[in-house]
Amino acid sequence: MSSEQPASPARTGKPLLDVLSGHVLEKPPIWIMRQAGRYLPEYRELRAKAGSFMEFCYTPAMAAEATLQPIRRYGLDGAILFSDILVIPDALGQPVSFAEGEGPRLPPITDRAGLDRLADQIDLERLAPVFEAIERVKAALPAETTFLGFCGAPWTVASYMIAGKSTPELAPARLLAYRDPEFMEALIAKLVRASTAYLVRKLRTGVDAVQIFESFAGALTPAAFERWSLRPIRQIIEGVRAEVPGARIIVFTRNAGVGHTRVWETGANAAGLDWGVDCAWAAREIQPKLAVQGNLDPLSVVAGGDAMRKGIDTILDAFRGGRHIFNFGHGIVPETPTEHVAELVARVRGT
Repeated sequence: MSSEQPASPARTGKPLLDVLSGHVLEKPPIWIMRQAGRYLPEYRELRAKAGSFMEFCYTPAMAAEATLQPIRRYGLDGAILFSDILVIPDALGQPVSFAEGEGPRLPPITDRAGLDRLADQIDLERLAPVFEAIERVKAALPAETTFLGFCGAPWTVASYMIAGKSTPELAPARLLAYRDPEFMEALIAKLVRASTAYLVRKLRTGVDAVQIFESFAGALTPAAFERWSLRPIRQIIEGVRAEVPGARIIVFTRNAGVGHTRVWETGANAAGLDWGVDCAWAAREIQPKLAVQGNLDPLSVVAGGDAMRKGIDTILDAFRGGRHIFNFGHGIVPETPTEHVAELVARVRGT
């Protein structure tokens, strides 16, 4: 399969969307994973007014406000809808809650009976508040800001559904995949259908592009990575583009190692890189095939100073001259000083 890119469409005036469409820009657009979150004082104030975390996600006015806060503060090139990857199991009939300080809780699904209790198709009416939030944000965003939606990759979401919570090294999901691969195939297939329908609705409602988060790629062997991660992601992208031709899609695979060299096989427009990926290698092996996104260590921004500045410059130098979206190698952490983020944005933009 050739890595040669088709001719790029005309520029849109949205730098991030332009990079996803194949353009090389003099300065990379920038957004930050988890940019709407606890490091922002205005977010903490808003969160204190909400009920449970899921109520927060399902309250359109609050979700829209959280989405817009980092855009107002930093003028970032991308706004990502405030929500959670676990709205998909919730809309399939597996209720999701969040225990304070402990993360998500779901009734575990570990056998065919549990799988059969899930709906065959995602209940998009259950997610109507998410789509209303998209409409609110779309109406308020600056014209040059790319609006991003997202979903979790099937393997990542399945790991929560099986364990009922976050687990070290994803042992429950990995064991079940070894012991009952037919069960895992059925669950992954259901999540592919649900994720495809969800992303299609998001794109039709108003987002400009979407990102698929494969947060737990590093837990898989190479063969399992192909079966449970790359193949389902490829199926989602094909399904989305069958309904929304030309849809722009980023795939972020955390700790995937050499698997990053194969993200382009999914049909993605950009590969999100974690901070463990060597930039010089990625510029040589990945960037000629598709845009790269990343990949600053979030803790360097907590530290600030020379550590942060050197990290920024290394990434900018490595990816200069190719398609690049500046971002972190994973989500921004709550203890990040807001003034460090402001300095980072200014340095990336050369201002």
